[in-house]
Amino acid sequence: MHEMSLCEGIISVLEAEAKKQNFARVKTVWLEVGPFSGAEPEAMKFCFDAVTRGTLAENARLEIVTPEGQGFCGTCMKTVAIAERYDPCPTCGAVLLQVTGGEQLRIKELEVV
Repeated sequence: MHEMSLCEGIISVLEAEAKKQNFARVKTVWLEVGPFSGAEPEAMKFCFDAVTRGTLAENARLEIVTPEGQGFCGTCMKTVAIAERYDPCPTCGAVLLQVTGGEQLRIKELEVV
């Protein structure tokens, strides 16, 4: 379960930012988890609860924002929404789309005290 190590990395980022920005506690973390990021949102929630114990983010709420996947079609030259990495273009049916969105895994916003 690599989500545990991802959440440990998030805590490291929060601790570093707390020192830089002088905050003591994290109340809410908005995490952007793209459908092609390789991270499972429910597993992230479970692991986040486990790794925040005893940290500045203990009892913090984790809000997961899931952007849609996007791909660029070189045939019809459009950026289109895709649900799966290898979906065909919904406009022209071409099968070789360049993924342009949905791979992100990042802290989007924080609520701190």
